[in-house]
Amino acid sequence: MDARVAPTSPAANDVPNAHTPAGHPVVASGRIGVLLVNLGSPTGTDYWSMRRYLKEFLSDRRVIEVWRPLWWTILNLFVLTSRPSKSGHAYSLVWNKERNEGPLVTTTRSQAEKLGAALAKVDGRILVDWAMRYGAPTVAARIEALKQAGCDRILVAPLYPQYAAATTATVNDVAFAALQKMRWQPALRTLPPYHDEPAYIEALATTLAGSIAGLDFEPELVLASFHGLPREYLDKGDPYHCQCHKTTRLLRDRLGWPKEKLRIVFQSRFGRAEWLQPYTDVTLAELAKAGVKRVAVIMPGFSADCLETLEEIAIRGGETFHQNGGEHYAAIPCLNDGPEGMALLELVVRRELSGWI
Repeated sequence: MDARVAPTSPAANDVPNAHTPAGHPVVASGRIGVLLVNLGSPTGTDYWSMRRYLKEFLSDRRVIEVWRPLWWTILNLFVLTSRPSKSGHAYSLVWNKERNEGPLVTTTRSQAEKLGAALAKVDGRILVDWAMRYGAPTVAARIEALKQAGCDRILVAPLYPQYAAATTATVNDVAFAALQKMRWQPALRTLPPYHDEPAYIEALATTLAGSIAGLDFEPELVLASFHGLPREYLDKGDPYHCQCHKTTRLLRDRLGWPKEKLRIVFQSRFGRAEWLQPYTDVTLAELAKAGVKRVAVIMPGFSADCLETLEEIAIRGGETFHQNGGEHYAAIPCLNDGPEGMALLELVVRRELSGWI
């Protein structure tokens, strides 16, 4: 069953004309919406699909905080002329060809469907939907669909365990912007970061231990790779860096590992500015050159596998490690829509729905 909702007739508990004047518009109400939101995906791997997606993503002032006239010139004259082809090739390596969509779309849809089925058993008024911050389906369109389906209370859930202005905040920005266009606004809540939620740490530990047990080698160490941010954002007060470190420390404590067994790194840097360090690719090369032969990488900051985990870490990360002398390498899958991941999502969502259900 697809969790996608569409405008419907009023809910069963609505009696739109019982206490209203004759001719009053039919209004659906009394339902509770949950909107899962992830980063986004292009609609295809071709040049123009990639260009549209990258332009939307890289034009976000939360993502790129460079002086706008300068960034407009860089983006349109340089980045968008070369990067779409490179990114399109990377996406083609991990594209879901059966459904003709990015892997993040496939998994986020499944998460919404499974969460919707679980929450329907808790309260039949709950509708679960999903959206992408960049690309389609848009946050505004799905909030409108939930509202038309009778949801007068909506929880917007950015699927980022660690808070960053470039991720969680930009989702919240467009969610509240959507309300500005509504005459009758639903009540809106947003899911806070859950970087230190015990159930999140437990889910990571269980997944990591199970994945390692299934390998044909024992890693000498594990890298916890988080998406990077410009160092400048940390200096401006963004809590992301600290929350990543806390997640790693709690996971290490839960596993009972020494500090050198689980090391934090940051991936996906872009441009020439300094980003959060240590860098994942540089660390993989250094480890291999130093004689480390067996490494695994876990990506706790991603709620679902995507280009950055499946291509950058699983494929290119492995190539970097092997080219510099490493022998055994594994990228640990994200929580995705597995049992541990879904149990975590249900827990944090039900907590934020408290008082509504």
